Amino acid sequence: FKMCPGRVICKLLSSGEKEVDLAVQSAKAAFKIWSQMSGMERSRVLLEAARIIREQRDEIATLETINNGKSIFEARVDIDISWQCLEYYAGLAGSLAGEHIQLTGGSFGYTRREPLGVCAGIGAWNYPFQTACWKCAPALACGNAMVFKPSPFTPITVVRLAEIFTEAGVPKGLFNVVQGGAATGQLLCHHPDVAKISFTGSVPTGSKIMEMAAKGIKPVTLELGGKSPLIIFSDCDMENAINGALMANFLTQGEVCCNGTRVFVERKILDVFTKEVVKRTQKIKIGDPLLEDTRMGALINQPHLDRVQGFIKQAKEQGAEVLCGGDLYVPDDPKLKNGYYMRPCVLGKCKDDMTCVKEEIFGPVMSILPFDTEEEVLERANNTKFGLAGGVFTRDIQKAHRVVAALKAGMCFINNYNVSPVELPFGGYKASGFGRENGRAAIEHYTQLKTVCVEMGNVESVF
Repeated sequence: FKMCPGRVICKLLSSGEKEVDLAVQSAKAAFKIWSQMSGMERSRVLLEAARIIREQRDEIATLETINNGKSIFEARVDIDISWQCLEYYAGLAGSLAGEHIQLTGGSFGYTRREPLGVCAGIGAWNYPFQTACWKCAPALACGNAMVFKPSPFTPITVVRLAEIFTEAGVPKGLFNVVQGGAATGQLLCHHPDVAKISFTGSVPTGSKIMEMAAKGIKPVTLELGGKSPLIIFSDCDMENAINGALMANFLTQGEVCCNGTRVFVERKILDVFTKEVVKRTQKIKIGDPLLEDTRMGALINQPHLDRVQGFIKQAKEQGAEVLCGGDLYVPDDPKLKNGYYMRPCVLGKCKDDMTCVKEEIFGPVMSILPFDTEEEVLERANNTKFGLAGGVFTRDIQKAHRVVAALKAGMCFINNYNVSPVELPFGGYKASGFGRENGRAAIEHYTQLKTVCVEMGNVESVF
């Protein structure tokens, strides 16, 4: 493979009704075998899959960079998080248990945690391999099967994941991949043998999936968009806060749902902070994502690049000031000339009612907003339909905990940003979705609870 933005890498056929049904039936057959295995047996297979991924880390990361356009530096981190996720749930697989409850007269009850069956995973294009692992690791650890549909913009690496599971020894068909767009996703959601749907993507699509799931009374996990606040207090460690703001806005070309794109800066440090952020942003190395020193690659496709550019144009029209970037970037390398590159953008003179502050841009665009008091910034930070993430930078630890307690967001960061260890649950409030990925919380979403009541005496009939 060579990095050739704007060119076709490969062509795949969309899965129709027949293919989706075959994938589900195959997964259903594998589920019968997998669900009867002990947690420790499943654990060994997941650990083997993790080992293969860890061993092939560089190769898979290169494939992911070609798949998505993000820097190879970031792609390697994604692959590391992926095998760590499989290892984490392999560790939990053998410890899944219910409760024993003692009742009167020697009677007792107990609960069983049972798998759901065939789960559908629908992934996003910003973290294709990692999102698939976040969904399938807890699902498989709990004894389920999964049929996964990657985004049509990033179809490649999930196929490699399916191959790895086969190499690791899962029953044939336990993790199946179907390809396609919205029509394929609908077939998966409507399929009567799909027991649960886990989706990562936009709010409008999440809403439609919830609607489809409702018709079959199917549980859903929705990890949707965000417009997260990052609050920088004047008593922060300035260097750390600047690093945090860059991490909160420019990872994966800004195409990250939990990015802290509304950067609220206490007025007394606004000028110093802004000047330093602009200076650092202008130094970000853009270009061939397969080069080791590249820190920002290409956006996912032309329509998305046009959309991001449209937000910047509208921001200027509404009175925001482009402090740096926002324009298209054409690398010197002729093989990259058709790439979807742009310079990371910092917007000043932003106001809460501007479109660039209210709507998710999903590109490398940071909006800086001044504030004066803690009470004021909290009210403004929470004044959004989203609630995925939020962050605070301050040396005052009491203030830090007080602020995150008041933020209406599911994933909060103190003096860091976009750190998502697999041990911690990840998910949002409000329109950002519900349900959790990662941590022990995900086990709840991939099992169902059965209660068994055992009578040790005779039944006392009231009839």
